[in-house]
Amino acid sequence: MTRIVRYLRALERMEEAGRVRTSSDELARLTGVTAFQVRKDLAYFGSYGTRGVGYTVPVLRRELRQILGLGRKWRLIIVGMGRLGQALADYPGLAEGYELVAGFDVNPEVIGRTAGPVQVEPMDRLEEVVRSRHVEVALLTVPEAQAQPVAERLVRAGVRGILNFAPTVLSLPSEVAVENVDFMAGLSRLGFFMLNPRWREEMMG
Repeated sequence: MTRIVRYLRALERMEEAGRVRTSSDELARLTGVTAFQVRKDLAYFGSYGTRGVGYTVPVLRRELRQILGLGRKWRLIIVGMGRLGQALADYPGLAEGYELVAGFDVNPEVIGRTAGPVQVEPMDRLEEVVRSRHVEVALLTVPEAQAQPVAERLVRAGVRGILNFAPTVLSLPSEVAVENVDFMAGLSRLGFFMLNPRWREEMMG
């Protein structure tokens, strides 16, 4: 799915430049994969190209946005309004496909402050806000020890997807989509690939 996001970004840049058509070779060059991988990835979701002609940029961009769920506005909250939570709330790209409706924290010095477009709420209002504002997605930036119990509260309240920044694996029902963001794991992979470029080519190519 990460590659689909990269294809979308490349298509968005093409459309901004007024491009109408592209090819698997060009998408491969712009996203660091092979043309075969591009064709294989796109064929998994449908038939979008024409042999010898390529892909229509606006059409493929629209289809990939639909695949990634960007054709609608997902209602989203941030739980944990420390430095990372504040940075996420202030991130302008969050508005693309998502509507931030609330932030939560336990720190009384943070509660009531403005974070991006919202005001930070106390944790005892979590379930009430999730239900009343029909929240579907949560960004979880709480300490490791709090991640599992908070995630369980979110799921019981109706959250369907969690982007987890805590360095722990969440155990949740299979119908809940969970994506983990682990900075240290990413740095570890980076160090490994820097020391072993052959593996990087095999695993990323």
